[in-house]
Amino acid sequence: MERYILIISMLLISVSSLMAQQTGSLRGILTSQEGPVVQATLMLQGTNLGAVTDFDGKFSIANIPAGNYKLQIRALGFATTVVDLRVEAGETTEFSKEINQDRIGLNEVVVSSSRYELDREDAPSVVSVVGSKILNATQSVSMVEGLSYQPGIRVESNCQNCGFTQLRMNGLEGPYSQILINSRPIFSTLTGVYGLEMIPANTIERVEVVRSGGSALFGSNAIAGTVNIITKEPVENSWQIGSNVGLMRGDIPDNTLNFNGSVVSEDLNSGVTFYGMKRDRGGFDADGDGFTEIVQLKNLTFGTKAFYKPTELSKLTLDINAIDEFRRGGDQLDLPPHLTDIAEQLDHHIVNVGLTYDQFSTDRKTKVSTYGSLLSGVRRSFYGGLGGARTLEDSVAAASAYGLTNDFAGVLGTQFTHNFTGRNVFVGGVEYQGNSVKDEIAGYEKLIDQNVHSVGFYGQFEWKAMDRLTLFMGTRYDVVDVDGLYEIGDLIRDVDFNRGIWSPRFTVLYELIPGAQLRGGYARGFRAPQAFDEDLHISSVGGEQRFVILSDELGMETSDAFTASLNFGSNTGLIQSNFLIEGFYTKLNNQFQRVNIGQQANGSFLEETRNGSGATVSGVNLEYTISPSRYLSFQLGGTLQNALYDEDEVLFEPEEGSVEFPAITVSEFIRTPNTYGFLAANWTPNKAFTLDVTGTYTGSMVAPLVVNDDAFIELTETPTFIDANLRMAYKWQLKNKFSLELNGGVQNVFDSFQRDFSTGPTRDSDYVFGPMRPRTFFMGLKIGNLLP
Repeated sequence: MERYILIISMLLISVSSLMAQQTGSLRGILTSQEGPVVQATLMLQGTNLGAVTDFDGKFSIANIPAGNYKLQIRALGFATTVVDLRVEAGETTEFSKEINQDRIGLNEVVVSSSRYELDREDAPSVVSVVGSKILNATQSVSMVEGLSYQPGIRVESNCQNCGFTQLRMNGLEGPYSQILINSRPIFSTLTGVYGLEMIPANTIERVEVVRSGGSALFGSNAIAGTVNIITKEPVENSWQIGSNVGLMRGDIPDNTLNFNGSVVSEDLNSGVTFYGMKRDRGGFDADGDGFTEIVQLKNLTFGTKAFYKPTELSKLTLDINAIDEFRRGGDQLDLPPHLTDIAEQLDHHIVNVGLTYDQFSTDRKTKVSTYGSLLSGVRRSFYGGLGGARTLEDSVAAASAYGLTNDFAGVLGTQFTHNFTGRNVFVGGVEYQGNSVKDEIAGYEKLIDQNVHSVGFYGQFEWKAMDRLTLFMGTRYDVVDVDGLYEIGDLIRDVDFNRGIWSPRFTVLYELIPGAQLRGGYARGFRAPQAFDEDLHISSVGGEQRFVILSDELGMETSDAFTASLNFGSNTGLIQSNFLIEGFYTKLNNQFQRVNIGQQANGSFLEETRNGSGATVSGVNLEYTISPSRYLSFQLGGTLQNALYDEDEVLFEPEEGSVEFPAITVSEFIRTPNTYGFLAANWTPNKAFTLDVTGTYTGSMVAPLVVNDDAFIELTETPTFIDANLRMAYKWQLKNKFSLELNGGVQNVFDSFQRDFSTGPTRDSDYVFGPMRPRTFFMGLKIGNLLP
């Protein structure tokens, strides 16, 4: 028996020795101009062998069969690199490489097009990315200030009294776009009103933008597109404190203090990042009438993102953020709001918690994600004032204009992703979304009590039909239930909607030549009859409040979206460039249309949401980016479009029998320019100095203005605007990675700002267009390690 054991042992030793002679190992270090590259992923193509670099940029891969390989190197913010190498049997191959930064985002990994990670060039729909580079270049305090630097995207301010902002994508209003936080649709009805300006820029890793219906798997109401806000991950031990002081027209302060910090374990299996911001902005009166054009704002935000890897094949991620924000507009900001002529005051308290668990199979071809998010929001509001009067009755009436909004939203889902041989990928899942909002102002007898529940089932198959041809075939089926009660004075409306809707999606991707992709696609979407974020926004006109109510006969809105694009990216040596031309055509059926129906018995003005005759939005997006060297980069983009109704739509409907004020109709979308674009240029001659020149162009548009107590509307053709910014920064690299950066510059250098605001206590506060701030001088300071 002992002899057999001895023989078996000798055989095992011989086999191990033979295998050792037939395999080798690889070890090395990755660096960049800034130092070691941390958490870079290295894979030997055609195998399951790989590694991740540590804090010193070092890595090792063992038991590699001898032979020739292509080593693929990926790292966040760096160009994907493929290196040929040979592994000799019984030897350790030493490897070192300095990789270049991805200065224009050619090789970024994105998730917003297909719900799983893949290269931008392999995504079924064009994915544009707003990163920290453009947020720094524009000295963005909140996310909203950097979003306009992508084709097809425009952010606008809609109210002088409260600062309501909304995103327009491919010419469509905010509710046509889906806002995601870390790929979760947790942006609720309430947070959609002011939420874009609440998210601090220092919390954001990147913002992924998918235009048109190409991201329907995230929700069929993503008719115009999807904006996915990806918050910062803990990657390495770091910290940063920053401050920004801005002066609008050299006078009104806009001060911000923020911080970031990350701690990661030595084995990279756990980590946490913290971030926070405190902002204090004064109210700005552009025309000297005593009423704000930019509201007073106080924001306090804190959040954290943490991960833990129980095993090499699993990961648990926790997201928490809390926002307290106060905003006040109108006149006499030092008085209680009910003692002013006109005031809008809002006090928000919002908490969002999300948890995600990812599990991979042993061969990493299968991934199962289970996730849940909860959001709770409370808004205490005041919409009113004395309307220019000074009687006791007016003051008592104004004191009843305080309101309360309670908002609760939840998302729960699971997703299965499997990668078959040959890059054929299936993704499928089920997702529940719920939102309950109650908005009440007793003094105006206003109530929105709405509950929306939906369960969505989705699936998509990515089929590599040929070497250069990939087909993406997907669909989503949503069961939507809306139970809503809407009251304004004696008007009472309700919605009881329950329906299942199919939303197919099909996309074709053809690689013309390496780096050049031709895409075409179709997606169907819908919007159920319900109150959206702008319906919770209240503005004033004629010294009274303007509300929105749903029509008794409001039905579902549907869309058919077609896109086609050509994208060509080149990475030759140090020269990186990218060109995009993208055409879009979206047909809206029974589109939601708001009609001004005049003043009500309680004094308020009313807009009614009805179904329209249909509309078409079509156009082309263009973008060109080039970085001819490590020191220079240029980005230029723009949109040419038409947004037309199938039939002239009523904007103002007079009282029955009125001859003094005729009905006002429009053939094109209001507040929607047919041309708009952006420019961004960066010069970094050395590691210390940076110069950024950025700007946006807004073409002429049609803007409505209420001109009398009967809510009669005049249509105005607005001027064009060029909003240019200049920023300079100098960084001192001190001891032990400790850095200090001083920056300064001017936003809206030419003070290209609206000149003809509606004035006084009876003004139409919605008559706002053009850039969101006047000429603003700023100076900032950052200290910490690993500054961008």
